Amino acid sequence: MTADVSLGVDFGTTNTVVAMAGPQGAAELVRFAAPVAETFAFRSALAFQAPPERPSDRTVEAGPWAVEAYAEDPGETRFIQSFKTFAASGSFSETQILGRRYRFEDMLSAFLLKMRDRAGATMAELPRRVIVGRPVTFAGTAPDAALALQRYETAFARMGFEEILYAYEPVGAAFFFARALTGDATVLVGDFGGGTSDFSIIRFEHRGGEMVSAPLGRSGVGVAGDAFDYRIIDNLVSPQLGKGSSYTAFGKALPIPNRYYSTFARWDQLALMRASRDMREIRRLVRDAVEPEKIARLVEVLDENLGYPLYQAVSHLKETLSRETQAEFRFQAAGVDIRRAVARETFEGWIAPELAAIEAAVDAALADAGLAARSIDRVFLTGGSSLVPAVRRIFTQRFDPARIESGNELESIASGLALIGRERDLARWTTRA
Repeated sequence: MTADVSLGVDFGTTNTVVAMAGPQGAAELVRFAAPVAETFAFRSALAFQAPPERPSDRTVEAGPWAVEAYAEDPGETRFIQSFKTFAASGSFSETQILGRRYRFEDMLSAFLLKMRDRAGATMAELPRRVIVGRPVTFAGTAPDAALALQRYETAFARMGFEEILYAYEPVGAAFFFARALTGDATVLVGDFGGGTSDFSIIRFEHRGGEMVSAPLGRSGVGVAGDAFDYRIIDNLVSPQLGKGSSYTAFGKALPIPNRYYSTFARWDQLALMRASRDMREIRRLVRDAVEPEKIARLVEVLDENLGYPLYQAVSHLKETLSRETQAEFRFQAAGVDIRRAVARETFEGWIAPELAAIEAAVDAALADAGLAARSIDRVFLTGGSSLVPAVRRIFTQRFDPARIESGNELESIASGLALIGRERDLARWTTRA
């Protein structure tokens, strides 16, 4: 890879995308010959495996190869996904994986190096500089952005980059969408990822034959698509697995502990419950539960490691409700069969707290820019959750629907970051850790 190539990396909660841009022309996405089909969306996941008799002989996989390894042998695989959500957490220092300690930067480094290997010749030689996307607001309670960027810095430096710059993810998307602008415009970009929803307002103007731009305002909130998924699980699936039910002990009716169901916020963590004290308690509850068939379903889901197919069913429901006003949730695996018709209106009620938080973040971005909604000329929305009708209504209620566009849900940020790398005044658009 030549020195005049600009590299952009969109490390996302669900997927990671890499793009390269030369001195002229559009950015091009790095593609991976994945197990099922070629893809540019590299799943943000890690899988660690090691034979019990030789724990030092561990192997590490990433992306779609990690998902495949976990699906083939879930019992012997430590699978980690969505680990970006811990980037800014001061309470997360390290985790034990097959007898070895991993800090966040160690996991990110392992992921990035494996991704580079899977890209083959395309990423064999890297430029000295990389532009890395960062959310406006990191996920989690009281996120520490400086800590997150320090961890990013360590991991990307291990790849060999000499200069590591950061740009806000919606700013990257704005650069991508700006190619379609034919005149001056004040643009609001909404980026809906797996863990965060981020917004930036940017002014684009034509001067001296080229497009110049200036950032005006930004805001973000640590909720997005993953939170929508969990609301479906919590309201639809968990009650069928015993949540809200009760059991008898010493002649008294007691509630089934809610902590058994909090793990469903991360499907890959369900496998860890099988060897936990909670699992032993759950097995005993089958005998004492008022509705034993529901607890039996919970045991089946955990014993058969059905977290991944369960969340596939959840994603299917969410996607269908983005197109239709009603859909059927259907989850059949092993001995578990859960079906229910769900109206879009019902789903929107479940995600009302997240919608309110996103709405407040949009208003905060306008306030930060000192602009009224009528001053926004174009609105660009990217990310899978931008297709959810209730999310889109937040924008159609504030802005002229004719000014709202969406698309290129996965490629826009990485491509925009690569394009930023070609800017003469990088300091205007980027920061250092």
